Amino acid sequence: MAASTSQRIQPVFANRKHGVITRAALVIIFWSVAAALVTVVHQRVDAASPVASAAGKVGVIVMIAAAYIRLNAAQSTLDHALLVGTTWVLFDIAAEITVTATTGRQSFALIGSPANGGLRCALLIAWIIAPALFIRSRD
Repeated sequence: MAASTSQRIQPVFANRKHGVITRAALVIIFWSVAAALVTVVHQRVDAASPVASAAGKVGVIVMIAAAYIRLNAAQSTLDHALLVGTTWVLFDIAAEITVTATTGRQSFALIGSPANGGLRCALLIAWIIAPALFIRSRD
């Protein structure tokens, strides 16, 4: 008998309970993909329009967060999603400090320039809450 079209088929991997090491690895992998894509958007769009760049960055962050929740943490809670978002922000800060320290030039690709405070706040908020936008359980 065919399944109803209203039912969504979850990836098998998403329904499994993952261990701590697997969860940590998945958080790092998805953040790495998001950071790489955000950096590409920054390099290509930021000089022309910081607002368009910030919008593109938020779009990338939301897309990767949706993929993370859908593929890996389908049964996650709000606490888990906010922890992932906070971890991603901490990785962003650490990455920008590392790039600045090693190159000698300031890097603002991931969380935005302090000169554009509103756009920076929007990016920080996007990194934190994007995973929480896609959870199904509000516990």
